[in-house]
Amino acid sequence: MSSDTPPSTLADAADSYSLEDQVGHLMRRANQKHLAIFAEGIKDLTPTQFAALAKLCELGAVSQNALGRATAMDGATIKGVVDRLRAKDLIISSPDQNDQRRLLLKPSAAGWDLFETLAPAAHQITKDTLAPLNEAEQTIFLLLLKKLT
Repeated sequence: MSSDTPPSTLADAADSYSLEDQVGHLMRRANQKHLAIFAEGIKDLTPTQFAALAKLCELGAVSQNALGRATAMDGATIKGVVDRLRAKDLIISSPDQNDQRRLLLKPSAAGWDLFETLAPAAHQITKDTLAPLNEAEQTIFLLLLKKLT
């Protein structure tokens, strides 16, 4: 307890705190529901693997560092994701023509095929995740989430 905060103020704060009303708790629970929907709809890849493959299919050849930034994954996470996608033969790497020290990643033919097969399921996962909201609420919710990120 802080010596400059009256005990009654701390007690009031503790009494009024409800975990179920806290943003982090609510976001974690919403994410848990989304991940369960994702796991049911896409069994071949984890959400981070699918995100990396989808972004590679969107961007074409990019460095691992650029892919990490584009998918909001830190260096260690994107390295693991890339290693697993490479092990599944879904991505290939080749030297950058402008800088031979750097490797560029791109989807393999199998990666493209898998992404094209899974893209409809990914759209459905988004629809299923947002299903409790009406169309106007979905629009507002997505705008607000983008504002938070």
